[in-house]
Amino acid sequence: MGELLSLGVMGIRGSFSEEAALEYARDNNLGEIEIVELLNTEKVLRSVEAGEVDIGIFALENSNGGVVYESVYAMAAHRFRVVDLFEIDVNHTLLAHPSLPGRESIERIASHQQAIRQCRMWLRHHFPTTLVTEEPDTAEAARMLATGELPTSTAVIAAERCAELFGLRVLERRIQDLKFNFTTFVAAGPPKG
Repeated sequence: MGELLSLGVMGIRGSFSEEAALEYARDNNLGEIEIVELLNTEKVLRSVEAGEVDIGIFALENSNGGVVYESVYAMAAHRFRVVDLFEIDVNHTLLAHPSLPGRESIERIASHQQAIRQCRMWLRHHFPTTLVTEEPDTAEAARMLATGELPTSTAVIAAERCAELFGLRVLERRIQDLKFNFTTFVAAGPPKG
């Protein structure tokens, strides 16, 4: 750990957990921080418990998608203390590869399980027969699409910021079923003692 406070997030650059970490740092006047990309809650809590990051940030529950199961299982397996619980407003965006000719060319939609659950009705209405697959993180799905790890006929559900981060095209904004789509995040610190 350097002199900067390190915040480990479930996800990568452009994930909602990164957004939550930045918001948490702002609200608590933490100054400049270092974001550590840890992809999932298990790795976040392992790093917190081992003292490899100062604070871990992970999603616990969404107003529409419900409990984030991955986080519940990880919480049961690790020792940590809850420093804070806070909410952020989550807006999902449908992103495509710049070479995709049009929406009718989308053969698959990929994202984190929670994001898919939060956009279930929208997906059913707009893409009733399209294959929907789960990836470990919303931003990771966007990165995979940009780097060719996912075929260009795939669209991803992620934060709009991922469009500029990874050079993707915005097809539609605010596709979550609930206009007010809040996710509760946990700021976790090392166990006392």
